[in-house]
Order: sequence, then structure tokens, then C-alpha cells
Amino acid sequence: MNDRPLTINQTLSIVRRPSPNFLKATFAVVWKDLAAEFRSRELFSAMLVFSLLVILIFNFALELDIKTRQSVTSGVLWVTFAFAGTLGLNRSMSVEKDRGCLDGLLLAPVDRAAIYFGKVISNLVFMLIVEAIVLPVYSFLYNINLFQPGLLLVVLLGSIGYVTVGTLLASMAVQTRTRDVLLPILLFPVAVPVLIASVKASGGFLTSADFASEIMPWINLLIVYDVIFTAIAFMVFDYVVEE
Repeated sequence: MNDRPLTINQTLSIVRRPSPNFLKATFAVVWKDLAAEFRSRELFSAMLVFSLLVILIFNFALELDIKTRQSVTSGVLWVTFAFAGTLGLNRSMSVEKDRGCLDGLLLAPVDRAAIYFGKVISNLVFMLIVEAIVLPVYSFLYNINLFQPGLLLVVLLGSIGYVTVGTLLASMAVQTRTRDVLLPILLFPVAVPVLIASVKASGGFLTSADFASEIMPWINLLIVYDVIFTAIAFMVFDYVVEE
């Protein structure tokens, strides 16, 4: 029998080795959130109504010609997505805290990263459903075709980045009394790169800009942002939720 102590690399590999129940726990959190939301429809209804009101206000406020509308469409879309996403992120974590579910999740004998990814996936599903309804409504009101494969890819990448960092900060803000005000203050400065990249890339597709020189750099930024902040959130979520 080998009694030699483990090396640092061996120890780290054992500690960070994924639990066989990691995926099961992650999808359990997702299923819990989806089942609770489809019964109450509180979060989805608030996000959808808010999004539709925003695009209706912009529709009547910006009486512009077709060419000018194309130039402002990407900005209006991402303002709508960002505000609705912030509302959904804040509400999803507030419900967990107010009902005592968050404490129960943290006491569960599973990796807390599974809880984080479960919340990210469920928040992303809600945001994508709202976006799937907003896009055709916006296309009808503004007479613009938003169903372009490249634009839909940007919407997906931007939503992933926004929800990834937003879920982490919402988990931090929910522990405070001023969580409704604190989350936007924390989130918007951190999410500026993903919002700018999403607006620029979306505008490039709508205006038929050159893909290699004007669109691809912003898509690369979105991919890098998503990867980096997913890794950061995975490493620090356990410390964020500690009281």
C-alpha cells in the first residue's frame, strides 16, 4: 500500500472532480424553477409585459424613416432585453430568498456550482422565451426582418453573457435590503461589454455590414466574455452565497 502524501495537483484534481450527481442536481434546480414558474407565471408575465410596453413606447416615440429605424433597432432591442432580463433576474432570486428556498438549496448535499448553473439555465430559458415573443412583435411594428441566423446567434450569445453575470450578482444582491436597487447598479457596469458588443453585432447584421471586419470582432468578444465570466462565476459562487 502506498502511504505517500498526495501532490498538490493530485489533491486539486480530486477536489475539483465533477460529482456524478452534478448534472442531476443542476437539472433538478432547472425543473423546480420551470415548474414553479409555469404554475404561477409571475416572473414570465412581468418580463413579457414590461418588454412589450418598452417596444410600444419606442414605436410611438421614434417616428423615423425606414433607414433610420434600422440604425436604432439594435439599440432598442437590447435596451428592452437588458431591462426585462434585470427584472427577471431580480425576481427569480427574490422569490427564492423570501420563501426560504435559497437556504434549502444551499443546505442540500450537492456542489453549489450545480445550483448556480441550474439558476442560469432557468433564467436563460425565461429570457429566451420573452425574446422569442418580442422579436416577431418588433418585426411587425417596425417592418424589419429580425429573423436572420446571424442576428439570432448574437441574441443567444448576448443573453448567455448577460444571464451568466446577472445570476451571480443577483445571488449577491439578494442578501441585502436594497436588492431591487443594488442589482442594476452592480450589473450594468459589468455587463457593458456584452451589451455594446451585442448592439454593434446586431446593428452590423441589420445594416448588411462586412462580416469579417465589422461583425466578427464583436462576436468574438461575446464568446470570450461568456467563457471568462462563466469560469469566474463557477469559481466564486460558493463564496458569494456565504453569509
